[in-house]
Amino acid sequence: MPGSRSSMLLRLQTIALNLSFCVLFFVVSALLIPVLTLIGLLLAPFGSWRRTLANTRFLIKVYGRVMMVLGWPLLQVRAERMARKPPLPCIYICNHRSSSDAFTMAMLPGEIVQVVNIWPFKLPVLGLFAKLAGYLSIRKMSSDEFMRRASTLLNQGVSIAAFPEGTRAVTREIGPFHGSLFRLALKTGVPVVPVCLSGTEKAPPKGALILHPVVIRVRSLEPICQDAYQDWSPFRFKNRVRERIAEELDRMELAE
Repeated sequence: MPGSRSSMLLRLQTIALNLSFCVLFFVVSALLIPVLTLIGLLLAPFGSWRRTLANTRFLIKVYGRVMMVLGWPLLQVRAERMARKPPLPCIYICNHRSSSDAFTMAMLPGEIVQVVNIWPFKLPVLGLFAKLAGYLSIRKMSSDEFMRRASTLLNQGVSIAAFPEGTRAVTREIGPFHGSLFRLALKTGVPVVPVCLSGTEKAPPKGALILHPVVIRVRSLEPICQDAYQDWSPFRFKNRVRERIAEELDRMELAE
């Protein structure tokens, strides 16, 4: 009986924290998005279109970081870098466990465009900003168009962040990787930086709306540079990166 009572209290506390977070999320978004939009509009006349895009991407990162701070104490987000600051631009390759993974990209250095599915573009307001920032929907463009647009971004000094599993994992096991990002790296020669996302599977679990108290860890690994991967096939490349992320996640989560 005492155990079930404390379990019930814990569930009620989690629900109360979720409700508080939802209220804060919508209230702060309703205030912050117009402020960030105004800042972007005020800066636009003083720079080129390229500068305006960079400002938009920076403001999206500001929004993402603010949202992660709002999650405390329900969510605690830690950025861990095992390596020196990665050479930029680069391609960030991340595992994918939750819809909240996109927000964690705000923890990574550099100007970033994300490769996303179709649904983020359908979000009210946020979908519009994703389009303005040049986010890439790999489901809505041909392979040739994706390679062209992504290569142009990298040539401009913009990093690409992507989840090559293509969909959220149901368990902690990483799903198979698609090869598009690795063909892009082989074409452009930019470094690939594996990124481990741990804890996001509870924020929220796939198919659920309730966030559970968790520490989210974003750990970027040593970059894989062109001299290391230039002779690899896309198949070997994607599997080597997948194995590297899986091995590091095992180490991270065994230590919990």
